[in-house]
Amino acid sequence: MKLPRSLTLAELLPEAQQGGYAVAAFSARYRACVEPVLRAAQDLRSPVIVEISQRELGWFGLSPRDFRDAVEKAMIDLALDVPLCLHLDHSWEFDVIEAAVTAGFSSVMIDASAQPFEDNIAATKRVVAMAHPRGVSVEAELGKLTTTDKLETEGDEALYTVPEEALDFVNRTGCDALAVSIGTAHGVYTVKDPKIDFDRLAAIRALLPTTPLVLHGGSGLPVHTVRRAIALPGGGVSKMNVATDLEQALLKAMPGRSRMTSAELDALPNEERALGLDAVYLEASDKITNYVLSAGKADAVRA
Repeated sequence: MKLPRSLTLAELLPEAQQGGYAVAAFSARYRACVEPVLRAAQDLRSPVIVEISQRELGWFGLSPRDFRDAVEKAMIDLALDVPLCLHLDHSWEFDVIEAAVTAGFSSVMIDASAQPFEDNIAATKRVVAMAHPRGVSVEAELGKLTTTDKLETEGDEALYTVPEEALDFVNRTGCDALAVSIGTAHGVYTVKDPKIDFDRLAAIRALLPTTPLVLHGGSGLPVHTVRRAIALPGGGVSKMNVATDLEQALLKAMPGRSRMTSAELDALPNEERALGLDAVYLEASDKITNYVLSAGKADAVRA
C-alpha cells in the first residue's frame, strides 16, 4: 500500500484560512492515541494535524521515529485518505528538530519565544534553513503564553504578541506559520471564559494577510471563543492546538489512572485501554465538528 504524503502547514493551512475553518492539531502524546484521532478525522472527512512536542517525547518515552511509526501504522490500518500533517510541536533544541525532520515529520515548530526578539529570529532562521530544503514547513512563536502544563512550555507569565514585531519577524525568518499570544494558555484554564484580545489578533492579521496564524492553548476554550478567532475578516487562526483535553478524556474514561508513559498505556488490559481510546475518539470528533468546523473539508485541500 502506498501511503498518502504527509502535508506541510504551508499546504494545509491557507485553504483553511480562506475557507473559514481551522485544522485541529492534536497532541496525541501516547502512541495508542494516534489511531482514534485519525479515525475521527477519517470518519468526519476532515483534514488533521497530529503532533507531539519535545517535552512530551521525553515524558512519554518516545523518539520522533517512534511517533512517526505510530502515525504510519494508523494510516495503514485505516487506509487513511484525508489530508494529514505530522508536526513536531514546541521544541527548542536544534538536534531534536532535525531528528524529527530526518524521521519523516512534514512540519516542525521552533519555540524560541522565551528568548530576546533577535535571538528568536536567529533560531527560527536556522531551522528554516535546515527544514525548507527538505520540504518541511516551520512554525514559530512570537509572544509567550502562560501555562499550567509544563509538558509544553515553562513559565506562568504571558507576553502578548506585538503586531508590528510579528510582521518584522515573519519577513525576516520566512516561517510558514506563526503562533501568537493573545490571551490563551497551555493547560487547564482557571476561568470558564478566558479573555482573548481579538483586537490584537485582528491587527496581526491585517499586517500578515497571508501568513497562517496558530492558536495554542485550545483545550478548555469555549466554542464561541474558538469560532470567533477563526471567523475574523480575512481569516483568523487556521490551526488550533489541542493537548490537555485529549489526555483528560483518555484518563477520565479509565478511573483511577493518571498520566503514564506511552508504553504503560500500551500494557493496560485491552478492555480498559479501549474505554480510554474511545473517549479520545469522541473528544477529537467534538473538536473537529463543533470547534474548528473542519468536518467535510478534506476534499477542499489542494496539495
